[in-house]
Amino acid sequence: MATEDEVNYGEEYVWNSRGMKLFTCQWLPANQSPKALILMCHGYAMECSITMKSTATRLAKAGYAVYGIDYEGHGKSEGIPGLVTNFNFVISDCTQHFTSICEKAENKKKMRFLLGESMGGAVALHLHRKKPDYWDGAILVAPMCKISEEMKPNPVMIGILSALSRIVPSWRIAASPDIIDAAFKVPQVRQEVRENRYCYKGKPRLRTAYELMRASNQIEQSLHEVSLPFLVLHGEEDKVTDKAVSKQLYEVAASSDKTLKLYPTMWHGLLYGEPPENLQIVFSDIITWLDQKSNYANSRLEKELKEQHEHLVKA
Repeated sequence: MATEDEVNYGEEYVWNSRGMKLFTCQWLPANQSPKALILMCHGYAMECSITMKSTATRLAKAGYAVYGIDYEGHGKSEGIPGLVTNFNFVISDCTQHFTSICEKAENKKKMRFLLGESMGGAVALHLHRKKPDYWDGAILVAPMCKISEEMKPNPVMIGILSALSRIVPSWRIAASPDIIDAAFKVPQVRQEVRENRYCYKGKPRLRTAYELMRASNQIEQSLHEVSLPFLVLHGEEDKVTDKAVSKQLYEVAASSDKTLKLYPTMWHGLLYGEPPENLQIVFSDIITWLDQKSNYANSRLEKELKEQHEHLVKA
């Protein structure tokens, strides 16, 4: 494990249930026990170790243990680049890896927060649906609760997606605007993403486009079921995911502990695509929220201990 700027960084490959090798990484505070765990879900065509490095480093310096995984077909993991064969596979892989981290002896008493950006926001919400009482909170950054109208394929293409995605899933014929230009305000960041060989730059593959629409539709239809504490962040000028649905999530979610932050003039890439002064605002909000939640009693752990004690008494 390498130490840099008071942060210990490590990498490891793990095997999923389908026999594929997936890349994972972690950033740990070097000089203190972590305040809590952050399980990081990256966006479509992105990866963790390079594009999410600045985010993870900021959070580790603030005292949090940060863990990431590159999805199948993304980053340094195995799979056809840019291909999501089944969104449920992504959820299964993340559940398996993140649960294995949380269940380590040194982590069992630590709070567990999901952090999802864009498509990763949809991943985080699906992880919550799969295990509603397991996570202690979520930070949802421009979450893909719905594809924005500017990025959504036209009706003819949607028809093609539905008809052909199972027959020729890896075909790259799903036309869409350039996501890099639409997502990141700072030109240097756009260039860095284009030069990152682990970021997928081709046209969306048929099956991927279909799966992303399917996953976002499921989320949009179940916003009222979201019950964990969450912080949702969205740029007012986002052209990739729909800020109106983030507002809707805040309004209809069952959670009694929810916060919405909307940022005028900011784009989609809130974590690393904005000028430094904007990033400072965003991360100040994120770390303040995390610190407040981490200082609370861990109600999930207290409930688990109570259930264990009740079981022993009955026995």
